Amino acid sequence: MTKIKVGFGFDVHQLKQNHPFVLGGVNLEHTSGAYGHSDADVMLHAICDALLGAANLRDIGFHFSNKDDRWKGISSLILLQHVVKLLDEKGWKIGNIDAMVCLEAPKINPHIPAMQANIAEAAGIDIE
Repeated sequence: MTKIKVGFGFDVHQLKQNHPFVLGGVNLEHTSGAYGHSDADVMLHAICDALLGAANLRDIGFHFSNKDDRWKGISSLILLQHVVKLLDEKGWKIGNIDAMVCLEAPKINPHIPAMQANIAEAAGIDIE
């Protein structure tokens, strides 16, 4: 029998004026952006957290501490690649990824295909 696990991830970051806004690995034009130790991509952080949680591998803060300079300014797509490697080492495979984003601005609909492509490539999965 195939074992299926589901994870739920959540992430939140402070917004900072004139700071890059990265979501799903896409740089979005906006007057402010999420601020954090890495690129502060809340979508990818929540996805990483969900995958780690489903596999009982703790959480994103455990694996990528904001006190560790290796992760300073890093693309969260690289963090996702690390998470996928951890899953693979434990024998887990990703069945699907879904993410909910709550934003009034910026509008993300035009960027969703690029986000999907970024996530699929970093996770080593197909979009379909």
